[in-house]
Amino acid sequence: MSEVVQLAWRQYRLERRLFWRNPSAAFFNFLLPLLFLAFFGAILHGNQHDLNVIVPGIAGMAVMSTTFTALAFNMTFLREQGVLKRIRGTPMPSVSYLLAIAGNAVTNTVLQIAIITVAGRVFFGTGWPKDWLELFVFVAAGVVCFASLGVAFSHAIPNFDSAPAYVNAVFLPVIFVSGVFYDAARAPEFIKGIAQALPLKHLIDGLSGAMVKGTGLGTNVAALGVIAVWAVLGVALAVRGFSWEGRRT
Repeated sequence: MSEVVQLAWRQYRLERRLFWRNPSAAFFNFLLPLLFLAFFGAILHGNQHDLNVIVPGIAGMAVMSTTFTALAFNMTFLREQGVLKRIRGTPMPSVSYLLAIAGNAVTNTVLQIAIITVAGRVFFGTGWPKDWLELFVFVAAGVVCFASLGVAFSHAIPNFDSAPAYVNAVFLPVIFVSGVFYDAARAPEFIKGIAQALPLKHLIDGLSGAMVKGTGLGTNVAALGVIAVWAVLGVALAVRGFSWEGRRT
């Protein structure tokens, strides 16, 4: 077990270096949510109600971006370029490699949530999170949910050239429907209905309760339950459809 952990750590350090050496990955998977936060924060300066909406909204978007989007892209690339197949044939334990990939995504999530939390306190008047336990629980649940859904969704992407179209066809509608940039309570009823069926809306509700409202974990148990259901579905599909080999020979 110690060898598995050591190899996972070494691979994780390599993944971190490779991530920052890839400008497109660093921008779309890490910097984009922060740019949205700065942009909307500047526009909404002085409107505390809307700032209280945008900060947890961008935090939820950051979780989805660093897990679902990043892993859907990465797993498709690694599979179709034959990297997974070659890793499978090396002495490195498969679990070490997969732990390193997952750890890289989790690190980006933690960094983004930390930056957004500090920005909310320093620049946007939301203060420090009102319930740290609720924040931790919902971030952890969101990471598991969207990471598993990202891996599962990568199975549906036929090749890496089509990955941007497939991923954005899911990512963009979800963030707009789920109330990342506006108060979801003001949305039309049919939009609310769609949002209620999606995990991002419930993640944002939990993060809003933790970062702004201080409602407590018990108030958002139902939201946590919806995220858990999506997480179970994502894990089942991710495991069922996982392949070490690309579809093209």
